[in-house]
Amino acid sequence: MKLATLCYLKKDNKTLMLFRNKKNNDMNGGKWIGLGGKIEEGETPEECAIREIKEESGYIAKNLILKGILTFPAFDGFECWYVFLYLVTDFDGDLIESSEGTLKWIDDERLKELPMWEGDKIFLNWLNEKGIYSAKFIYKNNEFIDYYFTKYI
Repeated sequence: MKLATLCYLKKDNKTLMLFRNKKNNDMNGGKWIGLGGKIEEGETPEECAIREIKEESGYIAKNLILKGILTFPAFDGFECWYVFLYLVTDFDGDLIESSEGTLKWIDDERLKELPMWEGDKIFLNWLNEKGIYSAKFIYKNNEFIDYYFTKYI
């Protein structure tokens, strides 16, 4: 089982996205995703999100808004991933070059045009809605199969 965070920074109707194009054997290679990563021993999800945002973008998150807990059974073909989904609109600092890939601010209305995981196109909508979601996204051999969710207000 893997625990991770996934964070979307937003400002001026744009979302900071990461194009994964710098690592070999990257399960997210060739896709646009949010910032985040694995929770380290002893970290809270919030501590992980703040650390990952800083490492990957240079930004310092001041306020995290929990939008969901996402479950991805055997997402990497082996382990179940549980991902804490955050919206971040309050941050400081200067954008750096990421070792994970290319960072770019994308107009919100163009986000779903990017090559990304099919499930991401679904939960990106939740960032702009009230409530917190618990969802399961099922993939098999990197192909999106189905999802279901519960919304808590």
